[in-house]
Amino acid sequence: MAPPDTGVMTTALRIALITETFPPEINGVAHTLGHLYEGLRALNHHVELIRPRQHVDGTQRSNEHLMLCRGWPIPRYPGLQWGMTSARRLSKRWQLQRPDVVYIATEGPLGLCALRVARRLGIAVVSGFHTNFQQYTHPYGWGFITRALTHYLRWFHNRCALTLVPSTSQRLELERRHFERLHLLSRGVDSRRFNPSRRQQALRQSWGLREDDIALMHVGRLAPEKNLGALKRGLQALEARYPSRRFKLIIVGDGPKRAHLEASLPEAIFCGMQCGEALAEHYASGDVFLFPSMTETFGNVVLEALASGLGVVAYDEAAAGLHIRQGYNGVLAMTGDEHAWTQAACWLLENPETLRTVRLNARQHASRQGWPAIIRQFEGLLYSACHGQTGTQAVPVPVAVKKP
Repeated sequence: MAPPDTGVMTTALRIALITETFPPEINGVAHTLGHLYEGLRALNHHVELIRPRQHVDGTQRSNEHLMLCRGWPIPRYPGLQWGMTSARRLSKRWQLQRPDVVYIATEGPLGLCALRVARRLGIAVVSGFHTNFQQYTHPYGWGFITRALTHYLRWFHNRCALTLVPSTSQRLELERRHFERLHLLSRGVDSRRFNPSRRQQALRQSWGLREDDIALMHVGRLAPEKNLGALKRGLQALEARYPSRRFKLIIVGDGPKRAHLEASLPEAIFCGMQCGEALAEHYASGDVFLFPSMTETFGNVVLEALASGLGVVAYDEAAAGLHIRQGYNGVLAMTGDEHAWTQAACWLLENPETLRTVRLNARQHASRQGWPAIIRQFEGLLYSACHGQTGTQAVPVPVAVKKP
């Protein structure tokens, strides 16, 4: 069914966004959803947010735009929670104010409830594959449920009109596992905030760096699935290759592995969680960004590092595989080949002119990866789901153009 012929394609949608994490929580999923939520609202769509209650909510109650539900912590993953509501409560709410489309960002109990209610009411459902939970099972000691979790995720997403994935590598991996109706929706970066101009010499001095010293940055959640042991080995490889140069590892973020990392990297600087302008200043005050994770669906920090003008060293997947041209605006290694990853870092620092050129190219590329185009694409995909156009071909983005 096509949208009504109004002469101007400005039909506002009623969108229900279901998620178990949302700002001010700090993680990649919350960061992405915050941008999508605000972007859709700026385009005059009615967005109903359904999420677990957070400590910042205080006595706030549910209303037309917000439905709060119960939440409880995810075992061994502090700071994140599962949500839970009754199908009866959600069904009654949507019968009174029916959404045009439901977007489910997380596949926990709250997402499952929303999926079942939406299908029962005949509401189009779009899902997002934001987290590789099936790859987290072994680092957290849950390896015995990997197959069952993969089956559940495939069952869940294959019952949606579309599943949006953030990178080509993620799409190929899910297609191999027989996920259906996948569509690429990448991520953007605020290149005005994340900018080389944020570089702070005073901050570098507080880290004990002299003018020619190299700050090796890492930003992210300090968790078992992030392969953080590679940071120490990468630092050791650089120190062995360039004994006359001085390196300092700067780690921004927090998580369950922090105490272990502090014990194994006593010379590193641990800056804890940083946000907003402070985070942008930390990025820009570095030189090289070491990113050893192999479990990302995207990895927003890669784009933030590129926008900040850092030389990024990463594995060839997710955001890095999508945005880095080998040796041009960053360096890549085949996934799982740690020797190649450390050698890529060594190559990047072999010649000061090489690093300077790579950093300039990184900034130039990232400055073109803004959020507005991503949000418009998301809007187009939601329109397509509403009108049953959920094939794998490229989906046109609705624009406000008057007929002659």
